[in-house]
Amino acid sequence: MALVRVLVDGYSLLHSWPAVAPGQPRFSAAARDELIRRLTLYQDAITAPITIFFDGQSPKRGAPEAGSAGREVEVLYSQAGQTADQMIERAAHRFASYGEVLAVTDDYAERETVISFGGLASSCDHFIQDVENTLAEMTDELKSHNRRERHKFRNNR
Repeated sequence: MALVRVLVDGYSLLHSWPAVAPGQPRFSAAARDELIRRLTLYQDAITAPITIFFDGQSPKRGAPEAGSAGREVEVLYSQAGQTADQMIERAAHRFASYGEVLAVTDDYAERETVISFGGLASSCDHFIQDVENTLAEMTDELKSHNRRERHKFRNNR
């Protein structure tokens, strides 16, 4: 079965990935924006949609987060009385009939719940390594492609 969606516990991943927005508080808009930027690049490479869940309300409507234009990943914030974990569980259950989902969190109970719905689960450290490897491969492929194209251009002059 194909992977139909990646469900990410945003703050769990941010706490495990200090290279994202170094020096910024883990709950800051700058850290969230950088996480969203990196996961958008990753989504482009894997072609499976990604949803990032954050605990708490979204930023105020009149003050958009930096870099929010053109976002491709879905970003959802929990409402009062709701957690990102509950939202991930619900999404995993709903997507199960369409194919496999992957939940990314360091919450062991959350991973087990998603697995019980027939989904896949990953620790944040494992997912970070996968993202970094995938993005490095994509960068290498792009550099190689650009070298080939530059070489073709020079030879056709």
